[in-house]
Amino acid sequence: MTDLFAYFGLFVAAFGAATILPMQSEAALAGLLLTERYSALWLVVAASLGNILGSVVNWMLGRGIERFRDRRWFPIGNDALDRARGWYRRYGRWSLLASWVPVIGDPITVVAGVLREPLLTFLLFVTIAKVGRYVALALVTTSLT
Repeated sequence: MTDLFAYFGLFVAAFGAATILPMQSEAALAGLLLTERYSALWLVVAASLGNILGSVVNWMLGRGIERFRDRRWFPIGNDALDRARGWYRRYGRWSLLASWVPVIGDPITVVAGVLREPLLTFLLFVTIAKVGRYVALALVTTSLT
């Protein structure tokens, strides 16, 4: 039962880390790998699934964000949103390969939703980025032990 909690906890941490919540999934993954109690494969799967689903939440938020753009309480100014749109239009869906990068990755996934990136294309690029990051981290971490 403890094993299930470890995988689920990592899933939750990775999900939260993909949203605007200040969470750290890389440290959780590395820590669990270093214990050598859990399957590296299943840890990578749990972290990847959580992080990808968190990015889908961002994409969905982006899809619905436009209707609130003119409200006074809206946290993003028109200029900032227009700049983000221009940036995404310039680099396109390829920028989703940077969705794993701290600070800039989460906004990229939101803007992809704003600009109506198709979900399947979004999932393909985000999955490559997120799984690649966790696999690389797992390889580096396990080579240290």
